[in-house]
Amino acid sequence: MTDEMIIRREGAAAFLSLNRPGALHALTQGMDHAMTAALLNWRDDPAVQVVIIDHSEGRGFCAGGDIAFLRNSALNDGGASGRKFFYEEYQLNHLLMTYPKPVVAFIDGITMGGGVGISQPARFRVATENTRFAMPETGIGLFPDVGGGWHLSRLSGRMGQFLALTGARLDGAECLWTGLATHYLPHDALTEAKERLVHGHDPAQVLAALAITPPPARIEGNAALIARHFASDRYEDILASLEGDDSDWAAKELATLRTKSPQTCKVALRQLHDSALCPDFAANMVMEYRIASRVLTRPDFAEGVRAVIVDKTMDAKWDPATPEQVSDELIESIFAPLPADEEWQPLP
Repeated sequence: MTDEMIIRREGAAAFLSLNRPGALHALTQGMDHAMTAALLNWRDDPAVQVVIIDHSEGRGFCAGGDIAFLRNSALNDGGASGRKFFYEEYQLNHLLMTYPKPVVAFIDGITMGGGVGISQPARFRVATENTRFAMPETGIGLFPDVGGGWHLSRLSGRMGQFLALTGARLDGAECLWTGLATHYLPHDALTEAKERLVHGHDPAQVLAALAITPPPARIEGNAALIARHFASDRYEDILASLEGDDSDWAAKELATLRTKSPQTCKVALRQLHDSALCPDFAANMVMEYRIASRVLTRPDFAEGVRAVIVDKTMDAKWDPATPEQVSDELIESIFAPLPADEEWQPLP
């Protein structure tokens, strides 16, 4: 176990509480291991009626994965330890997705990357006025993994493609409107909700009783624009569509895309296209592990993390530098099957 997680039982509920407030509860390998072990232990325990995923103090639910660890792996061990991190993290994502008991994730704060991976599989996903949801991986040369292909590809109106490419942040009301959240509760009601779950009350009834009507979802006003401009699975078509629109909104989104890794944007579009065709979540994770194994050691990841997180200069030099230079052959090589003994497999 690890002190980066607070794992406890109380009444009918079992709690997985992220506990790295100084890092906005970003996931480490130890946290993934601790959550997986606890979930396996509780899976057949009749005393555990519901699993609650939340965080201790601080403004983040979970800001993502341990990016510094992954970059170090890419630079120093050929990606070996990074691939192991992804492999085990994806097993946790799949375990949550297929868990036989109700899971309630309280995404009360920043929810990005790895935080999306442990909350979107939950049957109940509770947003608040503090929620800030994003998959910002195109900005660091990674890709929207941890099941992002599955979750985003199933949003309506090309919303998933928009979120994957731009890394746009959604608030709690927008998460509810898009379907990324199932309920919207005020932050001040969360303690009461958890107490009722501890006392064995039905999660659906508890959350319905405490839910409130959120403010208007701002992104709804741009939904038609998103559906039109992000309609293509070809990245150059999306850029051309935005270039042909002289509105301030189009100019803003185009400027945002110009800062992203062209390789990652093309990977994300292919990923969401293929994810929509996956027969189940396990097949999706097999594909995402193939992608992760390749992009981890491609130039854009180490460079993107340097520019955005290490040096904070926001001046990444992408390689390839333009969408046109990202060849179909490169994309195919990133999605190609791994040797049979290296392919991802779910936990038994």
